[in-house]
Amino acid sequence: MAYTALEKMRKMNLKEFGADLGPAQPYRYGGQAQGNDLKTAALRFIHDRCEELRFDKKIEKREDETGAWQGASISPNQIPYNMQMDIDRLCLERELERFIDSGVADDAYNVYYCYLEMFFGRYGRSKKMVELLNEYETNGSSLLMKHRDHYSHSVYVFALGLAIYETNVNYRRAFNAFYGYDAKGDARDSRAANFFLEYWGLTSLFHDIGYPFELPFEQAMSYFEVNNQKRSKNSLLIAYKNVDALTALGDEAKARFEKLYGRTFHTIVELLAYDITKKLGDAYGFSEGYLMRVLDEKPQMPEHFNCFMDHAFFSAVRLYREITDAIGVDTEGEGTSAINELNPVHVDALSAILLHNSLYKFSIAFYKDEPPTKPKLPMNAHPLAWLLMLCDELQCWDRTAYGRNSRTELQPMGVRFDFSGNEIRAEYIYDEDEKDKIDAFNAKYAVWKANKKEGKQPKLKAYSSMVDDENSFAADIERIVDTSGAKLTVTVDPNGKANRGMKHIYLSASNFLHMHDFAAALNGRYAHEGHEDEVSAEQLDAEFEALSLEYKLYNINQVKSFSKYLNAIQCFYTDRPVDFDLLSEFTPEQVELFAPMEHERWVREHQEMGWRFGTEYNDVKVPRGASKGKYQKMLREHMRIHEDMMDGELTEERVQAHYKSLPEKEQGKDWQPFNSMLKLIRKYDGLRIYKLT
Repeated sequence: MAYTALEKMRKMNLKEFGADLGPAQPYRYGGQAQGNDLKTAALRFIHDRCEELRFDKKIEKREDETGAWQGASISPNQIPYNMQMDIDRLCLERELERFIDSGVADDAYNVYYCYLEMFFGRYGRSKKMVELLNEYETNGSSLLMKHRDHYSHSVYVFALGLAIYETNVNYRRAFNAFYGYDAKGDARDSRAANFFLEYWGLTSLFHDIGYPFELPFEQAMSYFEVNNQKRSKNSLLIAYKNVDALTALGDEAKARFEKLYGRTFHTIVELLAYDITKKLGDAYGFSEGYLMRVLDEKPQMPEHFNCFMDHAFFSAVRLYREITDAIGVDTEGEGTSAINELNPVHVDALSAILLHNSLYKFSIAFYKDEPPTKPKLPMNAHPLAWLLMLCDELQCWDRTAYGRNSRTELQPMGVRFDFSGNEIRAEYIYDEDEKDKIDAFNAKYAVWKANKKEGKQPKLKAYSSMVDDENSFAADIERIVDTSGAKLTVTVDPNGKANRGMKHIYLSASNFLHMHDFAAALNGRYAHEGHEDEVSAEQLDAEFEALSLEYKLYNINQVKSFSKYLNAIQCFYTDRPVDFDLLSEFTPEQVELFAPMEHERWVREHQEMGWRFGTEYNDVKVPRGASKGKYQKMLREHMRIHEDMMDGELTEERVQAHYKSLPEKEQGKDWQPFNSMLKLIRKYDGLRIYKLT
């Protein structure tokens, strides 16, 4: 049973009320089919392998003894703690499904949000780390010659790793053996899977957060590079000094790492050099002293690295700072020292990130040497690094191009994966509308081959690297990591058809820093209706933080849908100054348009989260001394039924008819508080709603 705490609650309800009222087990993507495509495999991993993720047996025992629940739903103490953990996992499963379907940054945001809430303790602590990466890329990367998205890219990398762990027994055994789990058989060990999810998520989702350090460097290079001249030691370079401000360890951290490793480190870079040397030094013939010299020069002497800055260095040290600031809140909500929660697997995640870009390729493995002088990285030497390098290379599809040259290059728009048989078969899909570029390249390539490959080889990035005789895209990957346990096959489909409608692009736009504020204002629209002037932004944030992850996401997804609603009524929101009239309140005519749309979103999203129709919570006997309203809401939350829900297939026609059948009071819930929200959103700086006409 995948969601065991939900099943336990279902049985409790059955015993107490004599009827099977719920909650129901969430649907499993793909039914019972053992599909091995990216989406099915990644979601199956979360659904089936990650049972009891973040469960606390001590809290469960105390709840059973006292009858007092400690889990939050729409309010604190409404459901069992482990039931909340099951629902959190379901949130991650559903948000990853939504992202894989769309690929858009707004949906990537929700995956980051889930991970930070689940494993960092609270999203608000770390929101700038991931939000600013997207802001830097969106607003600063157009000044570069070459740059593609790294925000959605990282979530795709995350999904790829889940799919490979789920389908590849060789990698599972290598990872589990490395970290002390049973690797002899192929039992569905949820402890190992949950461990993998936490530390692979840390490695993959944050492996590119150092790009804001690389972007200014590349901007200066792009400004001074004329006619794409080759970089040289005579190029004008930006270098970073006083790096110790980022890397220095405090006294508490020194003591923690000395306890773990038996020696003193003064910077996080010293620790990472030690860790990497211990794992790879003997096999690749380098010393800790050599690696320290390389790492000392990385940010300060780009001329020693072909005049490139390595974002991976900054990603690792930046993530270290974030971990020490964020982790360390236990399940009781009592603060503990974040440093004392650090363990060697955190260090493994950091060293994997440090290795993934240029350090391993050019300073350790020298992978372009002919003939090769160093071994390929085996999966059992550093499982997190091996998987990150592989997935980072494989994820080259559906990446927004920001740089001037990148916008003109031909890149795959999609991919079909088959992970069956411990293999990785990837068919990259190109848009048939770009066929003229492909045909022109194929003609030049045929002539070049007919002339016995004399002269300069024709290029059409990334298409040409996938179709030439040596299949250099796959060959490059196989020179970096040992794929003997995960045979890689790469093909192309040049006749795909892009479905650009799936991106759902509307005029409304703002940065992610405001999405959280918008969601907090939406959440507060009920409680503060008529008293908007009396509430502060800080109070709205505190009320939002008190919600469970599920209800936070309901508000965030409503924000994301709001652009669609505003588009329907000729309005938009933005955080930029524009010469349009502010919207002060919604008219009845506007409400008639978007209220049914909001009801449809609400029903569909709740059904995806396992809710169903039911009114039984309204009919139960309320215990003496209990508040009727609070007691009924509590029952509603742990039964996961609602009187406004629908069961069965949700066609647009059915949902519209259902909305019209609701009592006027219930219809009003879908629109009345939005005028209150218009006032509350002004509590935050920057975001406003305007009328187009």
